[in-house]
Amino acid sequence: MSGGLYSTSSNDFDKTLDLTKIKPYGDTMNDGKTQVSFTLPVAKGEEAIEAAKQMMRKMGFEDVQVVFVQELMEGFTFFNCYGSSIHTVDYTSIVVPKVESTTMDMHETDDFIKEHIGRQVVVVGASTGTDAHTVGIDAIMNMKGFAGHYGLERYEMIEALNMGSQVPNEEFIAKAIEMKADVLLVSQTVTQKDVHIQNLVELVEMLEAEGLRDKVILICGGPRISHELAKELGYDAGFGMNKYADDVASYLAQELDRRINQ
Repeated sequence: MSGGLYSTSSNDFDKTLDLTKIKPYGDTMNDGKTQVSFTLPVAKGEEAIEAAKQMMRKMGFEDVQVVFVQELMEGFTFFNCYGSSIHTVDYTSIVVPKVESTTMDMHETDDFIKEHIGRQVVVVGASTGTDAHTVGIDAIMNMKGFAGHYGLERYEMIEALNMGSQVPNEEFIAKAIEMKADVLLVSQTVTQKDVHIQNLVELVEMLEAEGLRDKVILICGGPRISHELAKELGYDAGFGMNKYADDVASYLAQELDRRINQ
């Protein structure tokens, strides 16, 4: 149908990409289409749906739709909503602190350590505190690694010890002293009530009390960890999602070289 009431030409859609004013992209440029899920502590019903709509509008969404409602338990209701964001972000002004290193593969890192350090680098890692999850530390340290990226145990020039999970900070530090570790790796997965931050800060404070903080490269990682957060907590580097043993090994080798030789 052309020229009718319901005709829509592709030329009618906004196609302008302005990196100083970006919005979520759903069907067309700048439509702001967004999916949001959340739970409200109210019983399922029409009032609950209206509360969800009002919550969406207060978060900056227009054309709000509640497309799915499910009572989780008495007095708690889950919502899946759609809306168009009224807000924009200046992408050109964004500056994200990043780990300053060049990522090398396993063989390149081994060769780098041989040439610049001349001995094996000792790395001790663990999921410390009450954290019982090992998937993160295993992905970085275990010989088989993860997603085709070999773990630190497979590196010729790295002596790696994975202490596992729920390792008290005291035991972690004691093992680091025993092995004369160059690098300490801390994995944190459990983040409820910011327990990971409390544990990470405690480790830094204990290392400082022992006079060891400046004698080791201290690295933390996990799904909620960023390099910026790690630096704020007193760590040398932080590795979050989509980072592998290659990234960690490359950084620790280059950082140790910088400390020893520069």
